[in-house]
Formats: sequence, structure tokens, C-alpha cells
Amino acid sequence: MAGHNNNTILKRFLAICKNTNLVPMLLISLLCSVSYFFGVYQHSDGANSTAIISQDHDQNCLLPTISNITTPQPVLNFKPNHTAEEELISAQPYVSSTYFPPCDIKYSEYTPCEDLQRSLKFTRDKLIYRERHCPEKDELLKCRIPAPYGYKNPFKWPVSRDFAWFSNAPHKHLTVEKAGQNWIRFEGDKFRFPGGGTMFPNGADKYIDDIAKLINFKDGSIRTAIDTGCGVASWGAYLLSRNILPISFAPKDSHEAQVQFALERGVPALIGVLASNRLPYPSRAFNMAHCSRCLIPWGLFDGQYLIEVDRILRPGGYWVLSGPPINWKQHYRGWNRTEDDLHSEQSQIEAVAKSLCWKKFAEKGDIAIWQKPTNHIHCKINRKVLRRPSFCQAQNPDQAWYTKMETCLTPLPEVAGLREVSGGKLANWPERLTATPPRIRSGSIEGITEKMFQEDTKLWKKRLAHYQNVNSELGNKDGRYRNLLDMNAKLGGFAASLVDYPLWVMNVVPPEAKVDTLGVIYERGLIGTYQSWCEAMSTYPRTYDLIHADSVFSLYQDRCEMEDILLEMDRILRPEGTVIFRDDVDILLKIKTMTEGFEWSSQIIDHEDSPHFREKILFAMKKYWTAPSDAKSVS
Repeated sequence: MAGHNNNTILKRFLAICKNTNLVPMLLISLLCSVSYFFGVYQHSDGANSTAIISQDHDQNCLLPTISNITTPQPVLNFKPNHTAEEELISAQPYVSSTYFPPCDIKYSEYTPCEDLQRSLKFTRDKLIYRERHCPEKDELLKCRIPAPYGYKNPFKWPVSRDFAWFSNAPHKHLTVEKAGQNWIRFEGDKFRFPGGGTMFPNGADKYIDDIAKLINFKDGSIRTAIDTGCGVASWGAYLLSRNILPISFAPKDSHEAQVQFALERGVPALIGVLASNRLPYPSRAFNMAHCSRCLIPWGLFDGQYLIEVDRILRPGGYWVLSGPPINWKQHYRGWNRTEDDLHSEQSQIEAVAKSLCWKKFAEKGDIAIWQKPTNHIHCKINRKVLRRPSFCQAQNPDQAWYTKMETCLTPLPEVAGLREVSGGKLANWPERLTATPPRIRSGSIEGITEKMFQEDTKLWKKRLAHYQNVNSELGNKDGRYRNLLDMNAKLGGFAASLVDYPLWVMNVVPPEAKVDTLGVIYERGLIGTYQSWCEAMSTYPRTYDLIHADSVFSLYQDRCEMEDILLEMDRILRPEGTVIFRDDVDILLKIKTMTEGFEWSSQIIDHEDSPHFREKILFAMKKYWTAPSDAKSVS
């Protein structure tokens, strides 16, 4: 009876609606109400959830965690708070994920653009064969580089400065070759780095103390440094404790695994060599350059290599040299060279330095230091006497991606007076990080204003907070992430937002980017390099703990294959490493599908401002896996 009464009431109600045209309005109200209560149900169900991806593969290794932090508003879960991802996936044409198998163990330390067999095709003149020579498209590997069996997460910083697992870089060659110089020692299942070097057997810290007696390291004026021919990068490792940020580089196979050891220690380093191409850094980048018996022929080839150091050295910057030929009268017998030979080499270096308008700042014991002028007013006057090298004409001093070195002097920006610093004086560290960089202040970076720079700094603080709500390990002061890479760094805002944590960021500015901002990054007191992601990076596999990829795949659409960029990311990412992608949602959906073939775990979350933005964020984690135990070792 009740059912009959209800049907009668419903029929009368619909008749009224039909006569009064209320049906559309009522349907809309009904749909809105259902959507509202469904949304409330979703939020109440997920507000206290915690998403975790972890694998307990070794008791000595840190358990990586991706988790959300519960906050009042908004509630950011690793699982998104809406069904946008599922709806978009269902709306997209189905794309099957291709499985990418593991490579053979012989590729465990494969660095595509520094491959030994390929390099032998090139001339040994000026070490050109040790420069970047990348594989052709049909030579690219379509498999995942394996970690050696027994691979473990590196020690946390600062312990990693002194220790590395043998299984991660299984090479004992240096423990024998440099046994008397305290570079590296093998102890049980690990390597120990006593901090020594060829020219500092008493340790890098003591050696740096000796330099600091000549150059002021305490006032924040020295922030960025480059170490040429770095060995295992002990100089850079100990420099970090003084708030000086180094980049170390050395050629692959000069001494086996030296750059690999540096990266295992948590020290910024790249494979590189002074040969025929410019180093991949902008002009006026470094406050200090260093060579400790790096075996670079500084006086040869019309001083070409010192001219390149001059290009990347800031006005007023320092060049520090120890080892041959410095203090040759004391050491020539131990160096097995004649007095005349060493005297001639030092004379050549002194002459080149003078021709660059450098002044001899100090020479004490085994250390000599030169200083670059703060501007070129006097230098241009002196060209009437010292005609070589001439000033370069019509060149871009920052262009350094496959750009040939020249034997002309890179002119500094014009100044009005002798006391002015060319290009603008930098604030001392740490004020340098947030002060408007001179390149922006002067208007030399097209389309970027001081206001835009300041807003960008605030933006990345906000974005970091959003990332940390999803992944609480990012920026954690216990050292979960140490080596970070920003693949499209722009103004360096991501790295700047992380400056208070025990980590470093290699900021990449692709040569394909619309604006070259790497000079700005260095003026902020950060480090970086040029790198096209259509090619492999000059670094070993398993270099980085976390990779940040902001609009990288939008930039490289129609330039190179997505799967090749992702395979390179997989190569340089450590097992259980994390990737943060920012990009258009359609691109992220393709990435997510493709990385399933890499066996990565991933999840798309909303933009920090609103779910209505097409730009989304994809968090991904590479799983822990190694070559099998019966695979043949690389050493």
C-alpha cells in the first residue's frame, strides 16, 4: 500500500514538473548533490591513509619511503584525491607498455658517450679520443643497465665522504697504484678514503688549510670551484665543509673509476677532459679553479687550456696550482725530470698567465696562486704590448655545448671605472643565493626581470613543500637523498629551495632551452652543466638518488624519442631512486605507461595550486634490482 502511495505521489510530482519546466533544474540539482556527497565520501576515506613503497633488501641499506603527511588543508595523498587520472587513462587510446629487459652485466658501468671501443676510432692528439663521442641512434641500447650483484645504497653523508661499498664500484686498481699517496684503501667489504692526494699526503683538509692561509675562505666570497683532473675528488669532498661548492672532473679510465668513486662518496663530479671542446660551463662561472698534479699541459698549444680556464673563471677569481712544475727545485728528483725541463714548463705557465692579465697572487711551498683581473681596462691597454692572445670577436662566451676552444681571450663585459667588477659584483654567500643575479639585474637575460626572479624563488619554496607532503624523505636531514639532478633547471629554483639540506643538485640547462640561464645559476652560488637530453650524460650509471624533470618531455617533443630519455634516466638513477616529473598530463600518462616497462612504481598527483591545471606531477621510484649472483663481475 505504501509503495502504491509513493508511486502516486511521484506521478503527481513529475506531472507538475512537466507543466512548469522544472525537470532540467531538478536534474542539475540532483547531480550536484550526488557529486558533493561522493566527494565528501572520497576525502573522508583517504584522509588518514599512508602510501608506502619499500623493499627491505639489505639490513645495511636505508628503507626508501614515499608517504604523505596529513595536513588540515589540502590533504595531499600519494594516491590522488580525485579520479582525474583514471578518467584520463580511460579517455586515452590504449598504449601497451613495452618491457625493457636488463642489459648484460658487461654494461654495468656503461657510459654511452665515453665508450672505450668507440673512442679508439678518434685521434689521440690533444686527448680528443677521450672527449664525448656518442652512439648513433641505431646503436642505442634498449635495455636497463644492471647494478652489480650485492649493490647497496651508499653510506649517508658525511660518512660517505670517507667510505664506499666495494660491491658498488668493484675496482681495486687504485688501492695498489696510489697505495703510498692515501687516495683509497680496501678494507673488508668497503673502500676507505683517507683524504690524501699526490700533492697532499697529509690529507686534503690540511692542504685546504694551507690554501686558506693565502685566500679568504671565510667571508663567503669563494663559493663555486672547479677541480680539473680530480682523482677521487678528495679536494672537493673536504671543500664542501667550508660552504664551497665544487665540481670535480677527470677523464674516464685515466685512473680506473676515479669519477665513479667521487660520486659514490657524494661529491659533485662529471666525466670530462680538457681537449678540443670548451668545458660545458658558461663564462664567469667559478670563483676558483684548482689543479693538483692534474697532468694538463698548461703551457702548450698557445696556452689554450689556461685560456679556457680564464673563460669560466669569474672576474677576480683564483687559479690554484700544485705539483709540477711548482717548487720544482725541491721535487725534481722525485718527479724524475730535469731541472731545465721543469724550469721551462714553469716559465711557459708564467708567460701564459701574464698574457691573460693574471697577476701572481702567491706562491708558498708547493702551492702557487694566480688571480684574474676584475675587469679588462688595463688588459686592453696592454694589448698594444702583449698582442697575443688577441681578444675574441663576435663570440658567445657562454656557448659551451660542442663548442671548440679558441686561442683568443674572452673579453669581460665593459665597465666605466677601474674599481668596477665586470658583469656586476656578487653578494657573498649565503646572501648570493637570493640576491638578484647581475645577469638579470643588467637585463642581459632576455625576458627575465628582477620581479620574475623573486617570484620564482617563492614559487619553488611552495613547490618543495608540495613535494614534501607527498614524499617526506625529500629534503630529510638524515641524508636519504644526497646526489640530485635537475634536468631542466631554468633559474635554479628547485636547487635553491633545498639549500639547507645535506645534498647537492647538478642543475642542467639544455642547449635546446629558449633562454640560457646557466650563468644565472652560477651567480646564485649553485653549480650545473649544459646537457642535451637527446644524448647520454657524461656520468656513470647509478649516479643520482633523485632526478627532477620539469617540462623536459615537452621540451624534447619531436626532437628525440621519449623511451631513450627515460632509459638514460634509468641508467643514471640509483636502485630505489626517485624521479619527479612535472609536465602536461597527457605527457605524464605516456611516461607512466612507459615506465611500467621499466618496473618503476609511479603515481600522478595534482598541481600544487589546483586539480584544474593541466600540468600535473608524477612521482616514480625505481625498484631495487641487481645482476644475478652468477653474473660475471666487471673487474
